[in-house]
Amino acid sequence: MKQLPVGKRVRVRVPATSANLGPGFDTLGIALAIHDELEFETLEAGKLEFDITGVGADSVPQTEEHLVIRALKYSLEQLGYAMPGIRMHADNIIPHGRGMGSSGAAIVAGVVAAAGLVAPERTVTSDELLALATDLEGHPDNVAPCLFGGLTIAWMDAENQPRSKQLMVDRGVSVLVLVPEERMSTEVARSLQPEQVPHADAIFNLSRSALLIAALTQSPDVLFDATEDRLHQTYRASAMPQTAELVRVLRDAGFAAVVSGAGPSVLVLCQDPGARLRAAELAKTQNATWQALMTAVDVQGATVETVAETVESPRA
Repeated sequence: MKQLPVGKRVRVRVPATSANLGPGFDTLGIALAIHDELEFETLEAGKLEFDITGVGADSVPQTEEHLVIRALKYSLEQLGYAMPGIRMHADNIIPHGRGMGSSGAAIVAGVVAAAGLVAPERTVTSDELLALATDLEGHPDNVAPCLFGGLTIAWMDAENQPRSKQLMVDRGVSVLVLVPEERMSTEVARSLQPEQVPHADAIFNLSRSALLIAALTQSPDVLFDATEDRLHQTYRASAMPQTAELVRVLRDAGFAAVVSGAGPSVLVLCQDPGARLRAAELAKTQNATWQALMTAVDVQGATVETVAETVESPRA
């Protein structure tokens, strides 16, 4: 395998995401303007140094088991490079275990860092980035918007390769994420999903998913109808009753509220900033404490840039 020089540095920025968006189960996702920022420097082989601030600073493993490091190592090896020693600084903002794509963002951070470290010698294509991230995550619905930004439709093609299509979200869409104190395991949420659903419910979600594309890209006035779901949120409600109750209260008041990803955060898609403020105020009336994050759709996705560096030639 090829060796990377010591002293090469790259800076990475990755957005939070929200998947499903109501009816688009395991298919639709948007990138949010909430970001983790990381910096990587190559060291001599075998060395591993961490400087982590923000979310998870006291709880994430500071070893080779750290998800970002695992993603970096896997990606480099798939690209034909040996894993060097790494010094990683991470400023984490994305909440963990709240349905905002923190694990997908960690994986994407490692993947795009690998792409940055092997450049310009090796160019990594968008398809390769998505394939690497999907290999690690298991499905593309979170990693696609994290990589490419905006609204994404993700699917597996006939050869079981991940594909995605990026769309721009209408400027009239305002985004609110309501984040609770408790966490939710994606594995637990998925375990509550039935293997089969009624034919009528499948048709219902197909129609709403198609409508949601129109709502998010050109017709925000139909967001409420477009975010109706019968495939996953009801089945998972027992595992997060406060989330289910908040979604019900918000929808009863006319807001396009859905469970964000696997939960327990709630995503509210509004037609204007004023509606977003009213939804946040309504959340304050609930028994649980909800942190209101007024945000926007991130249109860039993950970015990587080379930092001014002094590199040493790799040793034989």
